[in-house]
Amino acid sequence: MDLGSRDAFARMGTLGIEEEFYIVDADGRPTSGTDELVYGRGPPEAIPEGFDHELFKCTIEAQTELIEDPVDAGDALATVREALVEHAAADGYRIAAAGLHPAAKWRELDHVEKPRYRAQLDRIQYPQHRNTTAGLHVHVGVDDADKAVWIANRLRWHCPVLLALSANSPFWNGFDTGLASARAKIFENLPNTGIPSAFDDFDAFQRYERRMVEHGSIADRGELWFDVRPHTGHGTVEVRAPDAQCDPAVTLALVEYVHALVVDYAERYDDNEIPDRLRRELLDENKWRAIRHGHDASFVTRDGEGTASLGEIVDDECDRLGIGGIREVYDAESGSDRQRRLREESGLDALCADLFVSP
Repeated sequence: MDLGSRDAFARMGTLGIEEEFYIVDADGRPTSGTDELVYGRGPPEAIPEGFDHELFKCTIEAQTELIEDPVDAGDALATVREALVEHAAADGYRIAAAGLHPAAKWRELDHVEKPRYRAQLDRIQYPQHRNTTAGLHVHVGVDDADKAVWIANRLRWHCPVLLALSANSPFWNGFDTGLASARAKIFENLPNTGIPSAFDDFDAFQRYERRMVEHGSIADRGELWFDVRPHTGHGTVEVRAPDAQCDPAVTLALVEYVHALVVDYAERYDDNEIPDRLRRELLDENKWRAIRHGHDASFVTRDGEGTASLGEIVDDECDRLGIGGIREVYDAESGSDRQRRLREESGLDALCADLFVSP
């Protein structure tokens, strides 16, 4: 049983970015291209490890190599995106990005044949059968296993903030859900998702991980799909809260924020700071506010005594951490608002075309 170990947590501040995308035809409609892009021929020279399946044949995951210095994140992301777009174009496909594709109807789309996903479909049934979601996952290296768990506990409050900033999925299965991030709600119907409980230390997390495998609840540690988790294989804290993005500048702003948070909390851990203990129910309330309202959300503060708007939180975080990307994301039109506007003004064809990822 491969459960990772303390030894994996050896380096502080490295980065890895995973993005999930949709394979679409020339009209921007999701199509079954995964087999060709994953198995049909060798991977691009720039991405020697290639790309990977997601649950549907119209979805694919691309990930950067290990990024040693955060200043290189933009170049690393551009390399992966350009390689994927060109790789898909060689077979007549295009690549699109959003938390949910507005034209994807799950009953009309094929699931992949990969045994891992077939086993999940058999075990989970309906919630997984309709899981046409696409997310952004950010890994930040941490040099101590107990520190990683402590940081992940703290990041739980920030996950709804990240989701609200990234909200980019108002349409699901052909209709307007009234939500800013329907992806988060669809995905939350799966087991082992959402905002997790806090863990006392790494041993407590690893006991939980082991029991879930031993009891047959999951096949491996990768099936713990929480919004944030210590990754016991990569030696990282992994944040999985945001919707996928078409605009790489938004992705990079979210990555910058996550990296700054992890580094900041790592320093606080070394200072033996006592963390706040906000009830999980209030964290869930904050996530609901992000799902429903996106950029217009307000959140229960970390002490539980009041609320603050997303704009106020963004200003405070940018000043505190010395970053600026998420302020630009907040000041701009949100992904969900943009999708609604384009569909109303120009129709579904124009909206689908707007989601194309450029090489």
